[in-house]
Amino acid sequence: MINTPTGSSSKAAPSKPLPKASPSASILLISPSNEILLLRRVQKSSSFASAHVFPGGHIDPEDGPLPPPSDVRLHEDSPAYRMGAIRECFEESGILLARDLNNTHTSSLLQLDEQERDLGRHAIHNKQTGFQDWVRSHGGIPDTESLHPFTRWLTPANIPKRFSTQMYLYFLPLAHSGIPQTLHIPTSDGGVEHTEAQFLPASEWLSLARAEKIILFPPQFFLLKLIADFLNANVSSEAKLLSAGRLQAQRDGLLDFIKTGDPPWGEKCISPWPLKKDGKRLVMGLDEPGPELEGTDQRGDAERVIWVQFKGKEGTSGMEVGWRKDVVDVELDDEEKREYLEARRKERQRRAGGEEELERALRGKKEKL
Repeated sequence: MINTPTGSSSKAAPSKPLPKASPSASILLISPSNEILLLRRVQKSSSFASAHVFPGGHIDPEDGPLPPPSDVRLHEDSPAYRMGAIRECFEESGILLARDLNNTHTSSLLQLDEQERDLGRHAIHNKQTGFQDWVRSHGGIPDTESLHPFTRWLTPANIPKRFSTQMYLYFLPLAHSGIPQTLHIPTSDGGVEHTEAQFLPASEWLSLARAEKIILFPPQFFLLKLIADFLNANVSSEAKLLSAGRLQAQRDGLLDFIKTGDPPWGEKCISPWPLKKDGKRLVMGLDEPGPELEGTDQRGDAERVIWVQFKGKEGTSGMEVGWRKDVVDVELDDEEKREYLEARRKERQRRAGGEEELERALRGKKEKL
């Protein structure tokens, strides 16, 4: 839970606000053999073009109510984020994470054939029907309760197009559960937003990124690196041969891990910022929660950093995750850090001005009374 700011003593005048961080959600979807689903964005995409990403996207009004942009609770896990994550996963990959209300087995997913699911994806994407209504009409309910919060990411302050993205883990039933495996074969959305959809071990996705065969951005690389230590089959063929007991043990280890830390991984909010330069790469700090959450008790990961070289339309290269204690903090007068600090200063001014305006309004009401 995020505590509300207690106030500010600054008397700075309001300035132009930062671009709003659009509420969104993504799922790290774990296959029956503990592989991870990534989708390849279309080249013409306005964000993360050609990159491999987790299924997810914007929160729609139909997903549920959200607090206003000025409310820090907008950046908390909530039913709307969970519903949006399940809906976007279905629209983008064809995998429906919904419980079968007509089956008394508590872990039974709703079973629909591929043609029926494709018709539903098309109708929902084109606003011909609502996702929740469509699921209910087929005797199901979105399985929001099985989502495990696993960090929130706020786009850095100096980026024009910003997001507040709630990440979740979701574990598809293990192969021995009796649910047909055809339900878990991802497909692209026909090139609307993605051109490929594939499950691979986390370690294999990382290897492809290091070899620059795919594009990953810091949130995806960082989270894949964390879970690769637990869901650690080296190649797909090995993963498929693991026993159900070992697969479940890997999952249990990951679930235990996300409960650790201060705050726990389910509550961390990360807004990467340039800590220093290392040759052509930036060393990004992960401890800041973002300008919207300054003055709250929300924090990111103070122990780790990520190295990355941003290459414009070509994406990224040279990404690695390391320990913050091994990085010497050096104040550098580089342009990216100045932009970041200036954006944070403007946001502090805006918030201070808003608080002063609220105080004046409250004083006016008291005087009238």
